[in-house]
Amino acid sequence: MISIWIAYQHLVELIVSYFLHFLCEFYYFGLAFAGEISHALGELSQFLKPNISVGIKEETIIPHGHRESKVHDLPTIVWVHGFLGFGPFYKRRLGSLSNFAGAEKEDQRVLVPYLGSLPSVYDRARELFYYLKGGQVDYGEEHSKACGHSQFGRIYERGHYPEWDWEHPIHFVGHSAGAQVVRVLQQMLADKAFKGYGSTSENWVLSITSLSGTFNGTTRAYIDGMEAGDGRSLKPICMLELFRIGVIIYDWLDISMLKKHYNFGLDHFELSWRKRGILGIWKYLIGKEGPFSSGDWILPDLTIEGCIRLNRNIRTFPKTYYMSYATKRTWKLMGFTIHSSMVKINPLLFFRVLEMAMWSYPSHLSPPYKGYRDGDWQENDGAVNTISMTHPRFPIEHPNCFLQNDSSLSQFCIKPGIWYYKVVEGDHVPFMENPKRAKPPFDVIYDTIFKHCRNKHLQRNK
Repeated sequence: MISIWIAYQHLVELIVSYFLHFLCEFYYFGLAFAGEISHALGELSQFLKPNISVGIKEETIIPHGHRESKVHDLPTIVWVHGFLGFGPFYKRRLGSLSNFAGAEKEDQRVLVPYLGSLPSVYDRARELFYYLKGGQVDYGEEHSKACGHSQFGRIYERGHYPEWDWEHPIHFVGHSAGAQVVRVLQQMLADKAFKGYGSTSENWVLSITSLSGTFNGTTRAYIDGMEAGDGRSLKPICMLELFRIGVIIYDWLDISMLKKHYNFGLDHFELSWRKRGILGIWKYLIGKEGPFSSGDWILPDLTIEGCIRLNRNIRTFPKTYYMSYATKRTWKLMGFTIHSSMVKINPLLFFRVLEMAMWSYPSHLSPPYKGYRDGDWQENDGAVNTISMTHPRFPIEHPNCFLQNDSSLSQFCIKPGIWYYKVVEGDHVPFMENPKRAKPPFDVIYDTIFKHCRNKHLQRNK
């Protein structure tokens, strides 16, 4: 009877979780569809307008980030999306939704690459380098063989910032998993891990700013289906198992019209029927081949165990400035963790916040690190635990400084090599869906952090 009751609970949990995720996807794809309709109507109205501008040369539209900045001493800013992100506004993915509330439209120096929504942190970091410098993405021979995918990926004929070097460093801003991508990239630069680029160094990165960054993992990964303990495999029946099957079918069908609007970024695994044939899909579905078999996709890197594996090889460097904004939608009340706001929270994250606050690490397994306590991981923003967002903590805590408020930044000189962090009220998606809710942190990033780093960089180069 006990086993039947446990199975029943798991089944109910799966149904509820699937329903909530379905609503979430329906919401965003609904926004995308509305955006596409709006864009089509706009183009139609332009087409129907009489052409009265005879003799006037048509203006060439240059995407944001490709325009030449009039102020040459301002470093470029690169925003890196997280899990299930969709890149820049002008690429018209998902109805021109913007991952950073339209930040790429506010400044000529802003670049917002699309690195795929499901590749591993390692693969994303490799692609980000070639996106900026140009050339064909090289994932590395050893890694590619171990993970069962092609060594080479897409070709960037023209790098988006080919002059990138220690004299022209970059400000990086990472949301969610994107923060870890930037950290891994900086470590690769320090290790000179890119063939043909022997002069790379960690000083190519001027600053890293994290928005709800997943530095130490998230218990959301376990709730959705990752196995606790190893942080690599999926439970037999779970939300992520249904998601895995859907992604495999989507990439195997390889319908160009659909992939034009959304691509999971797994093309280097060559899952398409054009490469694998009609029967090739079965090997992926049963877990014999592909990213979900090798573990070379994003979710294993978002477990606590996966982040500990990554953090063992990533340093905080003495000449780089680090800032982190951690978000939460919970309060502690009489020993219980509850919603901090019933109104302001995104309705799609309402139940997810409660799920994460109530989750506990399986008692029959060894804890992921020494001193682990479930209570430390209860505060969350519906997607990532607040303890994970402040700064790299496990397996070794990196230098850090807590800021009470944004004015603290102007009251003293921030120093490189230290993670300055602030905890703000908010859920996981305001940076993506609502410019007004995202504007205050953006203003602080631009007006305080970037300006300070820029002045220090100019002084260093004099």
